[in-house]
Amino acid sequence: MVYLGLSCFLLHVFVVFGTELTFELPDNDKQCFYEELEKDVKFDIDFQVIAGGNYDVDSFVTDPLNNVLYNEQKKQYDSFSHTTAMKGVYKVCFSNEFSTFTDKTVYLDFRHGDEEPIIQTMTGPVALTQMESSCVSIHEILKVVADSQTWYRLREAHDRTKAEHLLERVTYWSIGETVLLFVIGIGQVMMLRSFFSEKKGSVAATT
Repeated sequence: MVYLGLSCFLLHVFVVFGTELTFELPDNDKQCFYEELEKDVKFDIDFQVIAGGNYDVDSFVTDPLNNVLYNEQKKQYDSFSHTTAMKGVYKVCFSNEFSTFTDKTVYLDFRHGDEEPIIQTMTGPVALTQMESSCVSIHEILKVVADSQTWYRLREAHDRTKAEHLLERVTYWSIGETVLLFVIGIGQVMMLRSFFSEKKGSVAATT
């Protein structure tokens, strides 16, 4: 078992580079990210708004000549894939300029490059040994596990933000109801006291 794990580790070779981050996007603001890529390199972008307002942002992607490759408005989440036609700096931007008072929290996953086979002999129609087949199976399962963990993290962050926002609204509503009850109670007491004061004054006047 130890030899199998060590062999899988040695055969697990990637040329995929990626950036995964979560950032704050203030209202009336725009943030851009830059990446220099070679020609004929595939890149993938996944993003999701996990907090703020209606959970939507504007986003666009441009090539080194400022040609727009992707442009969407008010998206909660989306994915985009593209193969570069030239070498240069590619730009990915997110805009919250349409919002006047609500900040947003955005998750971004940017990957580029191709994944080489974990076993070099897999490039042709050749039979794999039992150990090599096990390594390939473990590799594919780990990829699914990693994607599932990312999805659950985003869902948990999104639900937690909604729960905190709901808690804040319920707290303010409860405070408002409490203050209103005190005001109504004090008003009723003052009104009852005024009735008795008026009656006492009228009795004294008649005597």
